[in-house]
Amino acid sequence: MRANGMEAAPPHDALAWLAGAAASLLHLAGALKSIPLIGALPIDFTILSAALALPLLSLCAITRPWLVAPEIGLPIAAIGARWLWLVLAGCWSASGTVLSAKLPEIVLLGPIMLLAGLVVAGDDAALRGFCAGVIGAGAAVALSLANNLAQGSVALGGLPYADAEKWRVAYQVTGLAIAMAAALAALHWAEARGALLGCFWLGATLALALGVLLPGGRSALVALGLCLASARALILYRQQKRARAALWALGLLCLAAGAALFTATEANQHARDIKRLFSLNTLESSGRLALWGAALALAGSAMPFGLGTGGFSLAAGFGEWRGRHPHNLALEALAEAGLPGFALWLIAFGGSAWVIWRLGRTAPSWRLARILMLCLPMAVTLQVSTDLGNRMAWLTLGLALGLGLRSEAPGKEAFNVRALG
Repeated sequence: MRANGMEAAPPHDALAWLAGAAASLLHLAGALKSIPLIGALPIDFTILSAALALPLLSLCAITRPWLVAPEIGLPIAAIGARWLWLVLAGCWSASGTVLSAKLPEIVLLGPIMLLAGLVVAGDDAALRGFCAGVIGAGAAVALSLANNLAQGSVALGGLPYADAEKWRVAYQVTGLAIAMAAALAALHWAEARGALLGCFWLGATLALALGVLLPGGRSALVALGLCLASARALILYRQQKRARAALWALGLLCLAAGAALFTATEANQHARDIKRLFSLNTLESSGRLALWGAALALAGSAMPFGLGTGGFSLAAGFGEWRGRHPHNLALEALAEAGLPGFALWLIAFGGSAWVIWRLGRTAPSWRLARILMLCLPMAVTLQVSTDLGNRMAWLTLGLALGLGLRSEAPGKEAFNVRALG
């Protein structure tokens, strides 16, 4: 059933919705820990959210049949082979501390998070619950951060006595969480039917977009811009309003150009993040160009099998410092896992992008749009920050590949897996 070119909402499934909402808390646990009440819990919030989400996701997975598209087979096989190769590459790594911290996160947490993303994206109710959880979590983080800034308990750039490494990670994940919430709010605004509902979601989008500026992260700001440009444009395109979709994207580009011009002439403290974003030496000032150059140089010297898992920071002269990774997953794969690891990375992550392009053409608009809004911010982050031990990367990969997975009505031939198509 269609209305205004949009597919009808899927039937409600309480178990799947709760599983998706709990998975969103696990996905954004790092950002939620910036809220003082959550950060003060006696047990790590990541462990609590995992204890809630994983049983619900398991029940969701085993109580319904699944349809699997053949297109996701090769990327998933490459992911499994990559995990195995990273274990083997650890045998010739010179690292001890970084390797022992990073490898278990990849090969133990990675499969769990990948399966969680597949289940969430494959079930309509779980995906809606996940999106609702992301919006709620992003809004809570933004409100808490604004309140902390007003009270002086948090300072942009970190307080003088704060751990610089922990603050760097904290502002990245909080900005990412708010950007994802803003992207989904923009999607609700694009889908809204009625002036009142449209005004509510427009206000929520603007408030969350302003919230993205609070942590000061550039990747979150870039991701938000991409999501705002693509969310409404995708909905308009699917409604056969292609001229309006093009005008929307063009209008946002003009707005970005105006922002760049403004920061070049009238920049002040309120335009801090936009000024940093449009600065010509953005990559150089962040130190990423130097890290990328070092990664390429070390990859060339360690051909064809690489430095070994976790070996980059030692080889680059930083010692056992995990925070000094290449800040780009492709370069990390090439430097540490060599040509075989890079090829497997290309098939796994490039294959997930191909799955979205290939299956997205026939997927329901609401489902494709939500998966894109959830994946785009993390895709930007993976190119300029974090390493393969980040659990958010694996869950996002599962969300992308989950476009090739579909659940049927619960209880009918439970846990039966068949080919889609």
